[in-house]
Amino acid sequence: MALAVWAMSLLLLVPHAFTSTAHLAVISPQDPALPIGSSLTVVCTVSPELGTEASSLYWTFNGRRLAKSTYAVLSPTELSVTLHRLNGSQQQSGDNLVCHDGSGDVLAGSCLYVGMPPEKPANLSCCSRNTKDLSCRWSPGGQGETFINTKYILKYKLRWYGKEKECEEYNAGQPHTCYIPRDLAIFTPYEIWVEASNQLGSATSDVITLDILDVVTTDPPPDVQVSRVGELDDQLSVRWASPPALKDFLFQAKYQIRYRLEDSAEWKVVDDVGNQTSCRLAGLKPGTVYFVQVRCNPVGIYGSKKPGIWSDWSHPTAASTPNSERLQSGSCDLKSEEQNSTLRRELKQFFGWVRKHTYGCNNVSIKLYDQWRAWLQKAHKTRNQVCMNTCSSLRFSAFYLVSLLVLAFDGYIYV
Repeated sequence: MALAVWAMSLLLLVPHAFTSTAHLAVISPQDPALPIGSSLTVVCTVSPELGTEASSLYWTFNGRRLAKSTYAVLSPTELSVTLHRLNGSQQQSGDNLVCHDGSGDVLAGSCLYVGMPPEKPANLSCCSRNTKDLSCRWSPGGQGETFINTKYILKYKLRWYGKEKECEEYNAGQPHTCYIPRDLAIFTPYEIWVEASNQLGSATSDVITLDILDVVTTDPPPDVQVSRVGELDDQLSVRWASPPALKDFLFQAKYQIRYRLEDSAEWKVVDDVGNQTSCRLAGLKPGTVYFVQVRCNPVGIYGSKKPGIWSDWSHPTAASTPNSERLQSGSCDLKSEEQNSTLRRELKQFFGWVRKHTYGCNNVSIKLYDQWRAWLQKAHKTRNQVCMNTCSSLRFSAFYLVSLLVLAFDGYIYV
């Protein structure tokens, strides 16, 4: 019972203990929005009930006391302050202008929004991951910075019919982006645009028109595997799988590979992989760890004429080339691509001659040359260890001729 009486007494005392003086003073204009470079005069008017003379008041701006030279006593209850050539607000929620009494108590406050109206949003683009969703991004336009809170709304609708909709999932960590997760149509174009607005104005981007099928990207290719090519010290084999999410779609995939040395940040890109799901990297350094990544471009889904959008790169996969005593000795230098091409041409001519002038031997192919390369790198082994799977009649003569060709062109072939 005593506790209840104490609580009731506290409630009766609270209004008096926490009576605010804010309603006894006002600032005019309240919370104005101004272009950068503007000047502004603000008046603090106190009620006579407060018993405070205007001459005893002072102003602070973002916590900093303003010089008295900027004040003007308009009447016993009115004190003004004038701010010249205002800069952009230090925070998008506005700058704080506060009127204080002589003891430092806050009488009234105002927020100043100093900035610029938004410019026309630009560079609007969208992509769809596996035709299931739509992610769009844009640039704010102009210099981008408005200094005050500017709201961007992505809107979209089916081109010939349908209701205008607003994108709702904005990513705070990635400004100027929005994500539409579901309920999208294919084979029908969308109109998409961005509207920007703040207290000083508004602007609208150009409208883009797109079909979801024209902006499809995929997940990175899965199951990327990198392995050695026998004992060849300058080559690695790369294999991967097609993106499973698009296995039921009609499209022609393109792939790219990039690779780098373990201790390097520079990637080398292989552009001409086409739609195959394997590739051999050649001309690599022996005894070196390489990181390899693959990405996919789903070209022409259901007959789309658009060039497609590249996926993200797959996670790096590491593999190392075998060591080579021969190349580590520094006895050979890499030659140009032209010499490699010449070597390949003459090797093909040689193998054609072998097939034409020998009988009962069907195993002579470019794989034989790979085996010979591995054999050549093992200087301590004899030639007859390499030709175990070939015709005995060609065991020495074929490899002797290839040896001369390879030594002439340094033995580097790209496949």
